[in-house]
Amino acid sequence: MPRPLHFSAFVMNTNSHIQHGLWRHPTAQQADFNDVNLWIGLAKTLEAGGFDTMFFADVVGLYGPVNGSYEVNAREGLQIPSNDPSVLLSALAVSTEHLGLAFTSSIVQSHPFDFARKVSTLDHISNGRIGWNVVTSSLENAARNFGMDRLIEHDERYRWAQEYMDVVYKLWEGSWDDGALLKDKASGIYADYTKIHKINHVGERYRVEGPHLPSPSAQRTPVIFQAGSSPAGRSFAARNAEAQFILSPTPEIAAGDISATRALAVEYGRHAWDIQFFQGLTFVIGSTEEEAKSNEAEIDEYISTDGFLAHINLGLDQATGVPLDPDMPLKDIRHEGGFSHTKWLREASPDREPTVRDLAKITAKVRGRFVGTPEQIADRLEEFQRAGVDGINVMNWTLPNSYQLFIDEVMPTLRRRGLAKEEPVAGTLRQKLFGHDQLLSTHYGRQFRGAFSEHE
Repeated sequence: MPRPLHFSAFVMNTNSHIQHGLWRHPTAQQADFNDVNLWIGLAKTLEAGGFDTMFFADVVGLYGPVNGSYEVNAREGLQIPSNDPSVLLSALAVSTEHLGLAFTSSIVQSHPFDFARKVSTLDHISNGRIGWNVVTSSLENAARNFGMDRLIEHDERYRWAQEYMDVVYKLWEGSWDDGALLKDKASGIYADYTKIHKINHVGERYRVEGPHLPSPSAQRTPVIFQAGSSPAGRSFAARNAEAQFILSPTPEIAAGDISATRALAVEYGRHAWDIQFFQGLTFVIGSTEEEAKSNEAEIDEYISTDGFLAHINLGLDQATGVPLDPDMPLKDIRHEGGFSHTKWLREASPDREPTVRDLAKITAKVRGRFVGTPEQIADRLEEFQRAGVDGINVMNWTLPNSYQLFIDEVMPTLRRRGLAKEEPVAGTLRQKLFGHDQLLSTHYGRQFRGAFSEHE
């Protein structure tokens, strides 16, 4: 019997997240993303349907080159307008009991002291169900929104991210000793002063005295997610991530990527299995192959090619806005973002090196899509599971219908085959994924536990 997979719903608090144009479908409700009841209803559906996590993507800038037009972005509702998912998570936390709640936040958008406090608050509200997807932001507009002249060089952003992690680890893991919070009415001592420590971090980018203002939450540190596939991104994941999102064209390529990252984790002193891998996929479901293909044809009627080209963000020179040579091989593109997409496209084209011209052909038709019956989908998921994938990051066409169909049509087949859990796992998000509440002793952040023994 295969081990059960974890399931994450990949969403964004916006109109058009990934499958551009589908917001116009008659069943789609994502155009009403400002309505909190849409998200509360979806969260309850996911929890009842056996999903482990509701994962929110986010951006803090526009896709496109500097000073370029964002007419397509606005017309398509392509991640503009969009809202802050961390605020929404509070409503979802009090509306659910078991569902993990993960969100994306970039190192550019929030000072680590303030961010660590926000996350601890969310983890308290949710009783330990929070995850954080660490991103460095690959959009030029995002850099300018936070006072920079240009996007910082790719690998330098990951060096910045590591110091950011150092600060939040010190706050979450090192500032409060176990047993510091007493709440003792008889003695009149609420917290033990000697067990609360300033961190006195002094680094290249940050000076943070501390202490962390919230007391430790159920997880202390949220479950750390990451999605980068560049060498620097993979190294960062091997050092910090507990879950990594991948978008591999085949189970074989997924197996190679997973093996490489696990080996790097061991080099950093972690166990190979300290990281779980979530494969991104989207599904078109039918009771027969013919019905599935008919449903696919209907979806294709709504796809916006303009939206996809704007989203992949690689057809123009990002510094000048000048179109790239259509015959330029993708391997020759010099850019500070979009590595995951170009990596995926090159892997999906094994017979030749794709060019900029091929970008015009990229739509949802070939990116992470699987069309078939519930049994065929289960077969495909089992192939990824055998390749080492731990979970599936389920992308949607329409909200909430895509997830309701997956739950109603596919989940029963997965459960019969042992590929999905029969009942939700209670406890923290880390408990659901790993069987324990707090970071393992091998995790990079745990070196900060008890490191500040001299009382400040």
